[in-house]
Amino acid sequence: MQENDIKFLEDSFKKYYFEHFDLIHVPNRTFEREFGFQKFNSGMTRHISIKDDKELHLLLMRNIPSDVYCSNGYYSFPNLPMNEKGWKEADLIFDIDAKDLNLECRKNHTISKCNECNEISISNINCAKCNSTKLEKKSLPCKNCIDASKYEVSKLSKILIEDLGVQPNDIHVYFSGNEGFHVYVYNSQFQKIGSRERSELTDYIMFHGAIPETFGMKKFKPNRSSFPDFQEKGWGGRFSKEVYESKSKRSKIISELIINGYSSFQKTLENLSNKIGAKIDPNVTMDIHRIFRLPGSLNSKSGLTKIFCHDITKFDPYTEASFLHENSVEIIVSCPTKFKLKNRTFGPYFDEKVSVPTYAAVYMICKKLATLS
Repeated sequence: MQENDIKFLEDSFKKYYFEHFDLIHVPNRTFEREFGFQKFNSGMTRHISIKDDKELHLLLMRNIPSDVYCSNGYYSFPNLPMNEKGWKEADLIFDIDAKDLNLECRKNHTISKCNECNEISISNINCAKCNSTKLEKKSLPCKNCIDASKYEVSKLSKILIEDLGVQPNDIHVYFSGNEGFHVYVYNSQFQKIGSRERSELTDYIMFHGAIPETFGMKKFKPNRSSFPDFQEKGWGGRFSKEVYESKSKRSKIISELIINGYSSFQKTLENLSNKIGAKIDPNVTMDIHRIFRLPGSLNSKSGLTKIFCHDITKFDPYTEASFLHENSVEIIVSCPTKFKLKNRTFGPYFDEKVSVPTYAAVYMICKKLATLS
């Protein structure tokens, strides 16, 4: 990234942190958490201890970070190396990202930048200009990406509440600032469990590793009465709704399942995980020492804010998470697909000079599709 682009981004981010510090969520038990940050074109600085809002604000204004992070873990000594911190417990956090959902729409808004000749195109296999396969891919998520991610959040929340006894008020959903959502669970029975137990928890939530016997199927002489019914709680009820479709079909479907045999039933369960399991990133949830993007901070991949979703069904990230200025900026941009921000449509642009609001210029520069003119 060019120096003038970095200076422009830093100025825009600094202005945001000066004017919108009220959006920054300083977490409970602040002094027990580890903080970290990155600057544009530099590595991570972490193992930072912060006591209160004033110290955090000072860190932001002094360093003008591209990204700010805070641990899900609570420590006795958060500023010491990892093996000396004295881990106490950790909030349970889930990451749902549109890039992991295998959506058909992504091929229409994933842009490739060639690392050999810098050509920008929608080609996903090789460079349209020099035929190189060394491509850096950037996605400009669409409404369908966000809606699909919201659906996964709703599935996850339902499992947490109905199966795992989490109180609805203890589930906080945040837009990540780019193409997905972070779901935080506070004050739960899972605060003190370690990585192995969290791994088992993610398997349950994703419906991974389900065995046929749990759902009534046996290798020898399966019993029809052992198959789940519609009124069962948890995965038994969800299995029934998905596999039987209706109560009138239940008996017939069970007969077919028994005739098809044990191996076929196993494949049915594997296919079901994609439909009824919540699509979370298990590695994120398992990591009890991870530092997560700080709520209220900007995402350097977009210039959008990681923000709390009061009503996820109505939430529109491209209006509610865009806080940068309207001031016009001239940029040179290659963006072969259109996108929407603040109810305005931008693009497509083909290596041309245009004047756009600051928030749109930041978005495209962060995506490495534009540079200041």
